[in-house]
Amino acid sequence: MESKTWFITGASRGFGHHWALGALRRGDRVAACARNIDGLEKLREDFGKALLPIRLDVTDRSAVSGAVALAHSHFGALDVVVNNAGYGLHGFVEEVSEQQVRAQMETNFFGVLWVTQAVLPYLRRRRRGHIVQVSSVGGVATAADMGLYCATKFAVEALSEALAQEVKPLGINVTIVEPGLFATGFGSALVRADGIADYADIHTDAEKAIAEITGAAGDPADTVAALLRAVDADDPPLRLLIGAGMLTWLTGVYEDRIAQWTTWSEGVVA
Repeated sequence: MESKTWFITGASRGFGHHWALGALRRGDRVAACARNIDGLEKLREDFGKALLPIRLDVTDRSAVSGAVALAHSHFGALDVVVNNAGYGLHGFVEEVSEQQVRAQMETNFFGVLWVTQAVLPYLRRRRRGHIVQVSSVGGVATAADMGLYCATKFAVEALSEALAQEVKPLGINVTIVEPGLFATGFGSALVRADGIADYADIHTDAEKAIAEITGAAGDPADTVAALLRAVDADDPPLRLLIGAGMLTWLTGVYEDRIAQWTTWSEGVVA
């Protein structure tokens, strides 16, 4: 199979790091972006010129454009673009501050948008390419304490679903990756809003509910094969759900939605 050139954000740890490693091990080339590129030093030692580390904050639109141009100039092409950079914000809707919400949206949504807009001219010219948007099961269904984080992922889902329809005729594929809970180091960057006393007991219940849904954290290395299979496919999926128990949970979520639509829409819609 022809080797590919990847552009991956959030590549210093978690999914991004494992996916970069998986691509490099099979002979692909990777432009690996992160705010702190120290975590990429071992990859550079092991894979040399096949890796291009780029220091990047995805909230800086001009820096994103520069990083994409640098990667394209260095490798001569871009084949797979992975929007992985992001972090979590926990807090009930009333608890989160404006600053926390805006910062969350800047990284998790606008960062994805800026990278997507920056790479599309290069992919359009070649009439080929694959954009991988890292969402979450929280981009399909949400829970108390995760509303604002999930709102960013719902936004990524909507953006990406529309994008897929816009660029498919140009030979460009889009896949939305929807992971469950994995040991990615996600918690180390987690921001938590200051709590309100009236919600204390509900917070406890919410934490228990989330733990029951997600179960034990999976190994992010186990996702590499699934991602490579998707980007190598002639007809890749729009959505790729990964994580133990997630299909069962989301099937139940959709069954409940359909039941409510059926019950409450009678006589309102045909």
